[in-house]
Amino acid sequence: MKKFLFIAVGFKPPTPEVMDAWRQWFASFGDKLVDPGNPLGAGQEVTPAGTTTLPVDLQAQTGYMIINAADMDEAVSLAKGCPVVTAMRVYEAMAMP
Repeated sequence: MKKFLFIAVGFKPPTPEVMDAWRQWFASFGDKLVDPGNPLGAGQEVTPAGTTTLPVDLQAQTGYMIINAADMDEAVSLAKGCPVVTAMRVYEAMAMP
């Protein structure tokens, strides 16, 4: 199994129905769920040019989780069931050389 990082994109204040959909989606992972992650709040982007406050809006990265999957195809398939606001980004966690 490989590890994959899911990054949720987009924020709207959640309703009880939306929270229920997220709980059901998390429960569907079974033993594939490595780390359920957490929601992300306001952030800062640090570059050589300085620091910028990042807004919490429809383009914000708003949460993360780590799963086990055989490959990117399986990880993407699992992500497709997510009740996302804008998108779910899927990245393979590569092993360090």
